[in-house]
Amino acid sequence: MTDVVQPDAAGIRRAAEVLRAGGLVAFPTETVYGLGVHALDREAVRRLFVAKGRPANDPLIVHVATLDDAGLLIAERPSALASLADRFWPGPLTLVLPRAAVVPDEVTAGLSTVAIRVPAHPVARALIAAAGIPIAAPSANLFSRPSPTRAAHVLADLDGRIDLVVDGGATDVGVESTVLDLTQNIPTVLRPGAVTLEMLRDVLPQVRMRDASHTASGAEPMASPGLLSRHYSPRAPLTLYEGRAAAVVARLAADARDASRHGQRVGILAADDDPVDGFTIVRAGSESDLAGVAARLYAALRELDAAGTDVILARGFPADTGIGVAIQDRLRRAAAGRIIHVDS
Repeated sequence: MTDVVQPDAAGIRRAAEVLRAGGLVAFPTETVYGLGVHALDREAVRRLFVAKGRPANDPLIVHVATLDDAGLLIAERPSALASLADRFWPGPLTLVLPRAAVVPDEVTAGLSTVAIRVPAHPVARALIAAAGIPIAAPSANLFSRPSPTRAAHVLADLDGRIDLVVDGGATDVGVESTVLDLTQNIPTVLRPGAVTLEMLRDVLPQVRMRDASHTASGAEPMASPGLLSRHYSPRAPLTLYEGRAAAVVARLAADARDASRHGQRVGILAADDDPVDGFTIVRAGSESDLAGVAARLYAALRELDAAGTDVILARGFPADTGIGVAIQDRLRRAAAGRIIHVDS
């Protein structure tokens, strides 16, 4: 069984000791729960990949306490690093930087880059400070499952596979950090998150979004976590409906009735005010509060799985700007290509 501790001083000290000894510790960040190991301990990192069932070509994000700590892990400092760190660290922004030799290949998938973040969550910050080491920490779930935003989600996936969970309650942001690659000629967002393209352009006007049509194949080392076409997926197959809200809800409800007539247990991911009922419905929030939808998204997908659904039909959310881009990115990957575009 995996031990669970509270984030008091004693719990933090114990978790730090486990990390320094090569153990696996799940802990809350402001985005999702991370599964932490000593980033410079090759054997501990290998153990993490086994526990998650994560492929070795998917690099990890290293969490540190300060920009100076990040400096020990990188070979050079891009000109934009200081201004980005000053604006967004601590916070939900990961920067891909030239890697120093001290960082093991196991962390970087053998690439010449390393992904680094300074988290803002007080528990994560206290743990990094107490451990005194860089902590490599992907999401604390089985690979390809929805990321955990509560300690109970961690235990549902990894109980008995890891050493300890620090239970810090529900996370705030709910989707993984934005990943920005500073090693390309034009700084490029590899994975969208709560630090939006619009926010980044206030600091780096030339920053661009990665071409979404170029999906990682899974065979070669990936530049960033979260690039596979199937990721963040519930156990039940999910179909995503995109288009104008009223038309989407009408089509989704019709398809739900048809699936139900064929004996399938239908789960629906809906917005708060969608006029749909009669099925297992989990409401993710309002289109007018996309930050709230992001915070609720993964818990909602896990609730639909827990209800024993055979299929999940999910409505999309506005994805033009802001955190809506990250929400729709996660839903599209959860759908793994099962996307229906509804005409108005």
